[in-house]
Amino acid sequence: MNISLQDKNALVCGSTQGIGKAIAIELALLGANVTLLARNEAALQQTVAALPQSGHQTHAYLIADFAQPEQLKATVTAYVANHPIHILINNSGGPAAGPITEESTDKFLQIFQQHLICNQLLAQAVLPSMKAASYGRIINVISTSVKQPLKNLGVSNTVRGAVASWAKTWSFEVAKYGITVNNVLPGATATNRLKTLIDIKSGKTNTPIDEIEKEMLSEIPAARFGDPSEIAGLAAFLASPAAAYINGTSIPVDGGRTAAI
Repeated sequence: MNISLQDKNALVCGSTQGIGKAIAIELALLGANVTLLARNEAALQQTVAALPQSGHQTHAYLIADFAQPEQLKATVTAYVANHPIHILINNSGGPAAGPITEESTDKFLQIFQQHLICNQLLAQAVLPSMKAASYGRIINVISTSVKQPLKNLGVSNTVRGAVASWAKTWSFEVAKYGITVNNVLPGATATNRLKTLIDIKSGKTNTPIDEIEKEMLSEIPAARFGDPSEIAGLAAFLASPAAAYINGTSIPVDGGRTAAI
C-alpha cells in the first residue's frame, strides 16, 4: 500500500495546536513538505521547528487570520504561485457553545465566513496546482455533528453541515483531475477546544468537571476521549495515493459515539 507523501506539498490550516498540529506532524512523517498556516507567528515558528524532517523535506509557515478572508486569500495565492500545493487541510476552531435560539445572525455570518468562505478561497487558490500535478487532496476537519447534531452547538451544527455539503459538491467537480475531497469528523477529542467546552458547561450548570466528563464518556463505546493523533491518522491516509478512490465521504473518528449509520 502506497502511503508515501514524498515530493508532495501540504498546506495545513490551524496547525499550531490540537488536531491541526497532529495532522501536520503525521504528514511530515510520511514525507510531505508541510506549510503551516495560522495567525500566531511565535507558535508557528515553534511548531515548524518541531516537524519531522528527513534530508529532502522543507517545511514553512504562513501567517493569516481566518477572520480576514481577503488577507487570507492574498497570502495563500501569492504563496501558491511559487509553491504548488497537493494537499490542503481545511481546519479552523469551532464557535462557542450556546443554544441556537439565543444566537445572533452576526454570529452565524462570522462563523460561516470563517469556515465555508475561507475553505472556498483556499480550495480555489490551490486548485490550479493540483490540476497541473493531476494529484490533489482537499481534506476538511469538521465534526460528527454533520451526521448527528450536537446539543448546545447550534451555530456549529449549522455551519459545519453547510461545509459538508460544499465539500460533496466540490468532490463531483474535481475528481476528473485526480483530486479528491473528503471530510474527517472528529468526535470528543482531547484538545483545548474540548476542555473549553467542558469548563463552560461546568460553570453554567455548577457541575463538577469530572462529572461532566463521566457523562460524556458514558456516550462513547470506546469509553475514552480521542487523541489528536488518531484523527491525524485518517487525514494522512486520505492524503495518500492509497486513498485515490475515496471521494466525497464524511468519516467519523469518534470511538463509535455517532449513532447514525
